[in-house]
Amino acid sequence: MKKISKNNAGKIAPEDAALFRAAIGEVKPLAEQNRIAPRPPPRKPLLRSSSTPATIPDKLSDFAAETAPDEYLGDGLARMTLRKLRRGTWPIEDSLDLHGNHADAARKLLQEFIHRAEKRKLRCVLVIHGKGLNSAGGEAVLRKLARHWLVQHPLVLGYCDAPPKHGGSGAVLVLLKSNI
Repeated sequence: MKKISKNNAGKIAPEDAALFRAAIGEVKPLAEQNRIAPRPPPRKPLLRSSSTPATIPDKLSDFAAETAPDEYLGDGLARMTLRKLRRGTWPIEDSLDLHGNHADAARKLLQEFIHRAEKRKLRCVLVIHGKGLNSAGGEAVLRKLARHWLVQHPLVLGYCDAPPKHGGSGAVLVLLKSNI
């Protein structure tokens, strides 16, 4: 067995190339008319409603506490609900990335996202707000605000930190009310 060094990783030895050619035999190229041109993947269709879009009322306050809770569970819900959310009982059905947005834009995007999720009857969504590592002073402004807004939103039953593969403390799994 030959050792492959990093310098020769992409190169094929001449004896290996000759052995490969001998094994496959004679090759006949495809005719030009038999070739299929590659196509870009199909785009997702935009969901359009025949009615005029409803304006979403902005009822969320920006005045957050100094620290945002790592998890939230609405009144009257069992703690087991939050444990199930953490364990991934509900699959993530959609996600929203708020990176690079100012507070007003992020609040509007979050409200629109939750509104669309309700219309699509989604149950569990991921909101990525970031950890604030690149913000001035290292303060996680969107993290604090996004979690504050989620606590206020009437459709949010609870949230918790996302698993590490989905952003860890820089994102939250959000459980929404079911429309069934």
